[in-house]
Amino acid sequence: MSLILKNGIVYDPRNGMKGEKKDIFIENGKVVEKLRDRKAQVIDVSNKLVMPGGVEIHSHIAGGKVNVGRMLRPEDRLKLIMPRTPLTRSGAGFANPTAFMTGYLYSKMGYTTTFTPAMPPLMAKHTHEELHDIPMTDKGAYALTDGNWFIYKYLKEGDIDKCAAYVAWLLKATRGLAIKVVNPGGTEAWGWGKNCTSLDDPVPNFDITPREIIRGLMEVNERLGLPHSIHLHTTNLGRLGNYVTTLETLKIPNGTKAAFDRQVMHLTHLQFHCFGGDTWKNFESKADEVVKEVNKRENVAIDSGNVTLDETTTMTADGPMEYYLQSLSHLKWVNKNVEMETAPGVTPFIYSNKMSSSSIQWAIGLEVELLVKDPWKIMLTTDHPNGGPFFRYPRIIAWLMSRKYREKTMAEVHKAVQDHTILPTLDREYTLDEIATITRAAPARAFGPLAETKGHLGVGADGDVSVYDIDPRAFNPNDYLEIEERFSKAAYTVKGGEVVVKDGEIVKVVQGRTLWSSPPVNEALAREVMKDIEYSFKRYYSVNLANYPVAEGYLSGSTPIVTKSKIA
Repeated sequence: MSLILKNGIVYDPRNGMKGEKKDIFIENGKVVEKLRDRKAQVIDVSNKLVMPGGVEIHSHIAGGKVNVGRMLRPEDRLKLIMPRTPLTRSGAGFANPTAFMTGYLYSKMGYTTTFTPAMPPLMAKHTHEELHDIPMTDKGAYALTDGNWFIYKYLKEGDIDKCAAYVAWLLKATRGLAIKVVNPGGTEAWGWGKNCTSLDDPVPNFDITPREIIRGLMEVNERLGLPHSIHLHTTNLGRLGNYVTTLETLKIPNGTKAAFDRQVMHLTHLQFHCFGGDTWKNFESKADEVVKEVNKRENVAIDSGNVTLDETTTMTADGPMEYYLQSLSHLKWVNKNVEMETAPGVTPFIYSNKMSSSSIQWAIGLEVELLVKDPWKIMLTTDHPNGGPFFRYPRIIAWLMSRKYREKTMAEVHKAVQDHTILPTLDREYTLDEIATITRAAPARAFGPLAETKGHLGVGADGDVSVYDIDPRAFNPNDYLEIEERFSKAAYTVKGGEVVVKDGEIVKVVQGRTLWSSPPVNEALAREVMKDIEYSFKRYYSVNLANYPVAEGYLSGSTPIVTKSKIA
């Protein structure tokens, strides 16, 4: 199949295009320089904004926590309902949309690649079953490693090669794409009713600290040459004064070199890690101090974790944090320990614009984005659904592009924003090029070799394109409601060269691929580690080892990424 998008105004940061009038040629699912097929479908996109398909780097859209959230909050289903059409299934859920609906909503916004960031290895089969049900996008999952007994054992012994060989086996067994670390050590401590509240607290029953876990897994990641860096949710998320821990965490990668042209640490949902003050009465933003440190560092990238001032469902592998949040809200709460691996929790939360804390969090997320000097270092997220639903991205885009819209919202939120944040002093307004960077080019580059095919429109890229009914030459950032509306409903979304959305409506349903990492390992080392795995499964796990790995049948058009491992 061949497609020509004709006369579009293209924003493609990777290839230096900032509003060039250009035709995009797609053949056999890839962008090409010119077509061999003369019978191509031609779509005139004159005076329209053309970007690569959106890339979602961090959104909780599949897995055990998401389903627990759906069961915990049946009332959420009534807030957003999607009727069945001749092409699409029905769906429901505002903070926790159903799987099929999730794919439709992303596609309507022009997104073509989505990654879910927290997959307990023991629950990988279920996670991939849900990912399989999410249509319209390529997808992948990050394997949780924060409370893993095997990793603690090898790091305690100082055996990085064995730890790397185990992680390689884990990624292949779970079909995971990247290493995810949540409250390192704290999730294991939570199994004993405790937590790690500093980077140097010892993990109960293991002579190892969060700092050592982060540093060790960072070295493992680079030794395996994985496409993404460690994806880190650091200690003390959501705690008052946690910016001090964040500043310490940002210094850990000093001197570490990346295996690819990417960062060595991705610090996720930074908004939740920029809290100052020691009581909720003097809670204040410390985004300026944290981002100042981010701006200094070439080997660290972040995502924003914006709060959208909605009622939502919080969910994280950080069990102690969810318990703490429930103790503040007194709303319903679920906790679950996943044997030898992690300890997630789920609880609803209401971000009210009448509350000082919610309003300050809303401001912090925008401060983070507006203070980062290099847009290639930051990616737009809400930590869906923790800060708000992912389909609020167009609203965040409008806030970033229009100071007038921010001022209007500041007049509607709690006055604490004026006194406890610097948002009112920030004049910066994002350009369309910067929006394309934080929603497409930067998330793609964060995955090293995946950036060759994702997040740009150069020759060889996937034929994934977003077209919006926005004329950049007549663009006015003060038309913020129009910005939000146009980014909410793509004029066209093209996935693999096929038009799947037209005028904000699904016109074709496609499946997408599952992406995962397959780092090679020396056979002798792999056999040695396998003996440890077999022994521990017999002694500790409640499932047989043979039932643990994810088979191909669970996946959606599987695409393994074979890396350049140093222990091959």
